[in-house]
Formats: sequence, structure tokens, C-alpha cells
Amino acid sequence: MPVPVFHDRVAAVRSFNRFFTRQIGVLREGLLHSEFTLTEMRVLYELAHHGDQPSSTLCRDLGLDRGYLSRIIAKFESAGLVSKVPSPTDGRAKLLHLTEHGRAIYEPLDRRSREEVGDLLSRFGESDQLRMLDAMRTIRDLLDAESGMKYAQPFVLRAHRPGDMAWITRRHGDIYEANQGWDRSFETLVGQICADFERDFDPALEHCWIAEMHGQPVGSIALARSGEEGVAKLRLLLVEEQARGYGLGSRLVDECHRYARAAGYHKMRLWTTDQQQEARHIYQNKGYVLTAEEPVHAFGKDMVNETWELEL
Repeated sequence: MPVPVFHDRVAAVRSFNRFFTRQIGVLREGLLHSEFTLTEMRVLYELAHHGDQPSSTLCRDLGLDRGYLSRIIAKFESAGLVSKVPSPTDGRAKLLHLTEHGRAIYEPLDRRSREEVGDLLSRFGESDQLRMLDAMRTIRDLLDAESGMKYAQPFVLRAHRPGDMAWITRRHGDIYEANQGWDRSFETLVGQICADFERDFDPALEHCWIAEMHGQPVGSIALARSGEEGVAKLRLLLVEEQARGYGLGSRLVDECHRYARAAGYHKMRLWTTDQQQEARHIYQNKGYVLTAEEPVHAFGKDMVNETWELEL
């Protein structure tokens, strides 16, 4: 390639970087009109959405210098935003933990960030929004492949749209038939849950997320009203086989909890069975407590229906 042409392309990338950082407001002294820098907000984001973790993991995932992260954490500890707690698997190790005060500070900023991006997207019609998201996905895929690195979380989350409920219904039926030997009455049940959700959908109190990898749906979860004031239902958690091992199930549950808190719920409730071990493991790790059990014969199998709850 001629050197002048390559230099023009370098200049074009730098120009785009300047344009985009201005568009999303990261050049302001305090991100989202807050006291925090972009890096500090990203550290808070990781702890809020991905739970307690060692500082070494944050350094690796964010590409931060250990000393730089240490100074950020010291600032957060002094402000009561972050504390260090013992690891449940290694008593000698400490994990970084976002305190209740830290979450109370972070969540309004996270909500403001979502609103700013929502305002940006709302300037465009549906087709242009999808074009923009496809272009972003292309950039990410190309950089990922070129660097030879695998993102720790190579998926994106989006709100559900027409056709997604049919996919959720079909994939629940297929996966549980193949992995658990359940009959298709389970797919019928999921289809009814999806139909009820869409028919009575209240966007102020309910939400459904679809996880995508390389433009294809690989997971889902929904937050639904329970009919009891202040109590939300976690429903339709699903992770495809090819998306496992990236923490997607945990991320979907965290996203559901974050939205529930912002919507004013104080308790989460869910239904599962004793046969859904991977999902039960996620719920237990998030602090859910088993509140009811009932032996049943359903979907062609003997099992135990379980109700789990979490105080938010």
C-alpha cells in the first residue's frame, strides 16, 4: 500500500476517535457531570455489574497498571464506595466489593449514561439504529480478530424486539428436550409466559434482554411484574451452549437486578426446578434464598418445583 494512502487512513481513524469521544462526552472533566474520570467509572461499572473480584482481574480485564488501580481503589475506600472482603474460596485473598453507598452513588450515573445513549439512538430511525450497531459490531470483531485476543465477554445485550419471544420459546423447548429430556409441554409453558409478557408489557416496570454474539442471539432474561407491590419476577433465563464460560448467565442476572432496583422493586422472586443446576448455582451465588419446594411430575419428569427470593 502506498505510504500516503496508509497515512490518510491513520488520520481517518484518529479523526473518528476524536469525533466519537466528543459525541459520547468522555472529554468532560467529570464523566456524566460527576466527580469521576472515565477510568474510575469503568472500575465502578465492573464491580457493579460483575460482582466482587480481585484487583488482579480488574487490572487484566481493563488493561490497567497495578499502581494506577491501587490509587483508584484507595480513593474509593476513603469515600466508602468500595471495601475489601475475604474470598469465599481462599481465606487469604481479598476481593474488591462495591458497598451499598457505592451502589447508591453509581446507579444514578449508570442510569444517566443509559439515558444519554438512548437520546443519541433516538435521533435515528430503526433501520439507521441497526446500521450503527452493525458498524460497531464490525469494528469490534475486526479488532478482536486482529489482536488475537478473546474478549472476556464477547457478547452484547439489547432490548427484545419483534421475533425474539418466538426464538426464546423455541430455544427453551429445544435445549431442555436435548439436555434434560423434557417433553414439549415445557415449550408450551414458555410460550404462554412470553405471550403474557408481551400482552401486558409495561416498559416502566418490565424489561427483556437478548444477548448476542456475532449478531446471533445466544441468551435471554426478563424482568416482569409479580402482581405484588415491590416484588419483581426473574424469568426466561437462557444461555446457549456456545456462549457458556463467559459469565453471560451471571451478567444477565446482574442486569436484571440493576434494572429492578432502578424501577423501585425491593425483592426478586423466581421459579426453577431442582434439575436446573447451572441456573440454581447462579442464583445461589447472587444471594437468592430457597423459600418453597413442591415435588411434581411435569414435562414428562419427576422433579421439585422451587421458589427463590432475593432482597434487593
